[in-house]
Amino acid sequence: MVFEATRQTTRIAIIGAGDVGAAIAFACIMSHAAGEILLVDVKPAFLAAQVLDLNDAAYRGTPSIRAGTFEEAGQCDIIVVTAGAKQRPGESRLELIGRNIRILREVIGEMRPFKNDAILLLVANPVDVLTCFAQEVSGLPREQVIGSGTFLDSIRLKKRISEKSGISANSIEAYVLGEHGDSQFVAWSIATICGTPLLKALPPSTFDADAIGEQCRNAAATIIDGKGATSFGIGAVVSSICSTILLDKHLVRPISHWVPELGCCISLPVVLGRRGAARALPLGLSDEENALLEKSAETLRGVIADVRRDFEVEGVSAE
Repeated sequence: MVFEATRQTTRIAIIGAGDVGAAIAFACIMSHAAGEILLVDVKPAFLAAQVLDLNDAAYRGTPSIRAGTFEEAGQCDIIVVTAGAKQRPGESRLELIGRNIRILREVIGEMRPFKNDAILLLVANPVDVLTCFAQEVSGLPREQVIGSGTFLDSIRLKKRISEKSGISANSIEAYVLGEHGDSQFVAWSIATICGTPLLKALPPSTFDADAIGEQCRNAAATIIDGKGATSFGIGAVVSSICSTILLDKHLVRPISHWVPELGCCISLPVVLGRRGAARALPLGLSDEENALLEKSAETLRGVIADVRRDFEVEGVSAE
């Protein structure tokens, strides 16, 4: 079978063996996303323990999982970057972003040169800003450097609509777009149920659109407040992204990618395959939603400009 051959010859590297990295590795093991998974971390004893534990989950033999080096990671088919700093007491969001960009620059420097057709998948936050930076310094084509973006937010959206409407999430198409953060928005005008506009298919009393949008925006913060980190949801989403890429499925996904007309990396639906963000799709957003998209992009461009000015971080373009 083509799937078997592809699965056995592909490799995924995961940079960062913490909660998120381990959850991604576990999800990739359960879905048989690749033939081999490399886990890379700067803490050798912790890394060895995570690999030993994950190997118990991979008892069926595929995929195999082992500790790897940064140099090896650069030669994998997909490199998932979860490594990033946590916010210190009294540290501003901008200061945290500056530290995470420096960490990412060091990680990328350790991995270069990359395999020519490698896909660099950013998961660490702020994912849109870091994806923009990674495109500048990795040397890879822009379409091969992407971020997890609002894919998980969109899954949360579909789940909440499903709960309110009594319709399976599999029959609902709906997207959270823009920044993976405070300026994200729900594109209600293009949401559908089996091809019918969602706002026409369901009575207005079915759900509170504003409340659902807020729930999706605040879900991660609620999880972090309760347990310290999000892990299982993003693990499942990244595993799905990896499978879509490696099997060249050409599925449409709302991930962070370079949008020339907006001058930044931001989440919009894109055709996703072995070459990464293969092509964007035209959207029929309302005038209000187009304004929200531009505002979200303006926010991201502003953050990038502030980081460059205040922290002298090279290689980040706000143009």
